[in-house]
Amino acid sequence: MPGSPDSTAESTQGEAAAGRQAGVGGSAEAGEQPLASPEREVAGEQRPAVESEAAGGRQPSAGGRAPDSSEREAAGGREPGGGERAAGRPRLHPATARVREATRVALADLPRGTTVLVACSGGADSLALAAATAFEAPKLGLTAGAVVIDHGLQEGSKQTAEKAAEQCRGLGLEPVVVRAVEVGTEGGPEGAARAARYDALRDVADELGADVVLLAHTRDDQAETVLLGLARGSGARSLAGMAPTAGLLRRPLLEVPRSATAAACIASGLRPWHDPHNDDPQYRRVRVRHEVLPVLEEALGPGVTEALARTAGLLRADADALDVLAADLAETAVQHADREVLCDVSVLEEEPAALRTRVLRQAALEAGCRANDLTAGHIAAVDALITDWRGQRWIDLPQAVKAARKGGFLILAKGRAR
Repeated sequence: MPGSPDSTAESTQGEAAAGRQAGVGGSAEAGEQPLASPEREVAGEQRPAVESEAAGGRQPSAGGRAPDSSEREAAGGREPGGGERAAGRPRLHPATARVREATRVALADLPRGTTVLVACSGGADSLALAAATAFEAPKLGLTAGAVVIDHGLQEGSKQTAEKAAEQCRGLGLEPVVVRAVEVGTEGGPEGAARAARYDALRDVADELGADVVLLAHTRDDQAETVLLGLARGSGARSLAGMAPTAGLLRRPLLEVPRSATAAACIASGLRPWHDPHNDDPQYRRVRVRHEVLPVLEEALGPGVTEALARTAGLLRADADALDVLAADLAETAVQHADREVLCDVSVLEEEPAALRTRVLRQAALEAGCRANDLTAGHIAAVDALITDWRGQRWIDLPQAVKAARKGGFLILAKGRAR
């Protein structure tokens, strides 16, 4: 389903900053970059490119672009990382090289002996990542395994999960664990499946002593996440998209297009599973993928996906800096007592809204609100208890949390307001 490791994205805290300029449209003046041509990508962005690759042909570098390091190594007969290609050895496909290089970069800082797990659904994205991890991890002295989550949402899901596990073992990954989960209803079908999956991934990592779980979200997933955030009217943190690293989780392929993972599977002779939920228009992400992005590409020109992903990186840098400042402010402005979170009005009212609202959001989460249910409208209403105080009573927040102002403090707690 769109909630599989191959396609679903979520915004997370503590995201690493990116440093490239971005623009979704307009001229290249004033530091903006024009939209990129799909011809810039290894293996191409369009389906015909993948089909020609399946026929065994390497796509030439188009549009006058100098090939990246992965392409130069592949074209020059070198394996990534150096070394001449052995005589008679098949030339490494540029898409395979690109996925391997991204994976190698994501693993490079891990100490030898670390255990990493690939979250693999059997789809093209996660299967390509599994193959790349099986190739790169041993060279770095890492133990590489996999975990396959069976959501139980489709007929034959157990067999699909076992097949994905068998493919991972065939690639040389070990240990490989299949874990069935029970998907609830809170947060909608996508949100509930994602919550169950991430809980299971963390549980399996704990059981196996793994320090890292690799997720196969691609640049296309990142662009879809940004558009979904825009549609919700989200703030900078949500528009910053998914983090390359977020605690246990790492996403090596956030700068790799989905077309490259598909091409890498074809070049490696892998047979990915296609999740029918990824074509089901009842899911918002599917509608963005198949209806919204194609319209934007047609109206604004090619390269919208890449531009949206760059924008996420730029916003992430700003959001990270503001989060650090807000955390420092919370040390002074926020107290905890008897299951209540108390925010000092006299401290917060002097601060800019960008910091104040971050502190209030974190206070609401600590009081019991769930992040997916807490909206910008909720935070604006709580903020008005500081900036537009007229003797209001209290603000109702998700999960029965109430926010009220009393005695110079905002008090956030579950149950009735005091």
